Amino acid sequence: MKKKEIEEFERLQGQLQSFYDEMNMLAKKSPNDALNKFKLGLVNSVLVKANTFLGNDGKPFNDFEQFDDAALPSTSDVLVLLSQYLAAFEKLRAQNIRTDGITWYWSGTEEIPTAPPKKLKQ
Repeated sequence: MKKKEIEEFERLQGQLQSFYDEMNMLAKKSPNDALNKFKLGLVNSVLVKANTFLGNDGKPFNDFEQFDDAALPSTSDVLVLLSQYLAAFEKLRAQNIRTDGITWYWSGTEEIPTAPPKKLKQ
């Protein structure tokens, strides 16, 4: 991945994680409450960008683009879907990083540091 792609990846992954954390808190309080249109619009905006970034081969669900704002989803529905997108992003990241034995880097010509894969195989 090129530096610009890595920056976009990290921005989208950060937004997905932030929404996931927020939905997790809301779902613990009231899992069946509908998300309001404002929050849903923000989530949908990030999901559309994530779908474009991941492409058809990387998307968690080929037939899903975004939530229908006419039928507001519950916080737990949004949480489940966000967890699938976070897993897809982590899979893509794990496929595009390497280690020198000490530090993890994004693969490519530039040495851009990153964290180790979340599910490091022993």
